[in-house]
Amino acid sequence: MEDRVTNILLSGVGGQGTILASDILCSVFQEVGYDVKKAEVHGMAQRGGDVTTHFRFGKKVYSPLIKYGDVDYLVSFELLEGLRYVNWLKKDGKVLLNNQETYPPAVTRGTMKYPENVVKTFKRFFNGNVYAIDGLGIAVQCGDSRAVNIVTLGAFSNFFDIKEEVWERNLLEHLPKKVHELNLKAFKEGKKAI
Repeated sequence: MEDRVTNILLSGVGGQGTILASDILCSVFQEVGYDVKKAEVHGMAQRGGDVTTHFRFGKKVYSPLIKYGDVDYLVSFELLEGLRYVNWLKKDGKVLLNNQETYPPAVTRGTMKYPENVVKTFKRFFNGNVYAIDGLGIAVQCGDSRAVNIVTLGAFSNFFDIKEEVWERNLLEHLPKKVHELNLKAFKEGKKAI
């Protein structure tokens, strides 16, 4: 185990399961022997507002908060929320984007426009380190649009050398039995997405 601390920023909108995804990450990385810390910002989450989680793991982690510009991995469940945190990334940081648009009130009212080509914008600055998935489409194919966080987590698991059964075991510990089969399928389909 190296001494370096890895910084992961998860971003999304209320109702996408950002907090649940970070809880599963904590369990996975603790099981494989890392010290983990996380901090959540809920904001106006219940109204579709911004939700973020700072997640850090390493041999020893002293603070849950990531310094601006020090993010190794940005995992965004919604495109605009990913764009909101682009400046938090290191130059060689990796980005996983769920290619989903959730329009904020200013866009639905017609007073602002949703940014175009968000994935292209990321690719221009982080060439080769940007991965976009159709998390919502995959979740719907699996049987429930609410599984978008688990699809995204499945894709994100590809960045780490952790056995799939560790991911799956921790995933199931955080979910009610009635949705186990659906979410295992969502995780596996997400893993295949990148």
